[in-house]
Amino acid sequence: MASVKLTGVKKIYDNNVVAVHDFDLEIKDKEFVVFVGPSGCGKSTTLRMIAGLEDISEGTLEIGGRVVNDLQPKDRDIAMVFQNYALYPHMTVYDNIAFSLRLKKLPEEEVYARVTNAAEILGITDYLMRKPRALSGGQRQRVAIGRAIVRNAHVFLMDEPLSNLDAKLRNQMRAEIILLRKRLDTTFIYVTHDQTEAMTLGDRIVIMKDGYIQQVGTPSEVFDTPANLFVAGFIGSPQMNIFSAKLEKDAAGAYRVNLDGHIFELDGAKCALLRAKDVQSMDIKLGVRPEHVYLGSAEDESLIPARITVNEMMGSEVHLHVQAAGIENVILRLPTLEMPEETLEKLSAGNDISFGFKSKAMHLFDPESGESLLK
Repeated sequence: MASVKLTGVKKIYDNNVVAVHDFDLEIKDKEFVVFVGPSGCGKSTTLRMIAGLEDISEGTLEIGGRVVNDLQPKDRDIAMVFQNYALYPHMTVYDNIAFSLRLKKLPEEEVYARVTNAAEILGITDYLMRKPRALSGGQRQRVAIGRAIVRNAHVFLMDEPLSNLDAKLRNQMRAEIILLRKRLDTTFIYVTHDQTEAMTLGDRIVIMKDGYIQQVGTPSEVFDTPANLFVAGFIGSPQMNIFSAKLEKDAAGAYRVNLDGHIFELDGAKCALLRAKDVQSMDIKLGVRPEHVYLGSAEDESLIPARITVNEMMGSEVHLHVQAAGIENVILRLPTLEMPEETLEKLSAGNDISFGFKSKAMHLFDPESGESLLK
């Protein structure tokens, strides 16, 4: 079993700076979990505590059911891939991958079998006799991953392994990591600041900010039901639009949102959630994702009037930056495939449009705490 369990884990540095607060998480055997958040949120520190590269100040860490707080990294049955590859420049690819196995004094026949198997999995067999300087960034990253594979560890730790690659290579390597995970069939813990990587790779995502877990969930859960304003703004590209609005409750217990005088009724499921929490009429923050809007006639008074400031034509979709509801930069993400040519021609900077959204698209947050009113 390669489950990982962190209970009340905390990291405090000598200057009394708390980098990670009361981290509680249970990772199942063979699960792929991604830690994501902005720089300085504590995600890499947490990974390094799991690896044994940072001491745990408080709490317990279990790997495979045993407490490993005091075990050395080599005794934790983990393998780690770093951001900077950490390859030995004077060694060939073969020797880099074989290095940890030779430290264990394994028979050379077994070393050869493991190295060539890892090279075949990663498609680097032809490069085994080359030095790292003769490889591209993507090839070097494969070597770093190969060095981890040969250890046959139960838990793979990856600390922003794709951040040094260009966009095209990152996309390619993401796909290769997904395929690698299927072939290795073991537990992965992956750290990134890139929410696209998190959404495409993870079975579950752990979103962090300032050393605290903000939300843990599947990619669809954190996208569809963000726990707070931070998660709502961090997950999704372009990020969610946030408006100041009013939540209004009528005598019959139905709710609606008043945005700058424009009324949007909430559906039955949302009304039931709010009634169960006895939410009264109040000021709120209304969240709507850029892709969850639709255009209407500029004369339709039930919709929100807007003025286009920037048109970003992306090919299959257009991103409109507009002024609306007292906000300078609202983003609308609209598919262009079935959009009439005359409509596309009207989407120029300086033109006026109107847009709306459906009840299912609305996310409601408490303006004080930032917490979702719908969870």
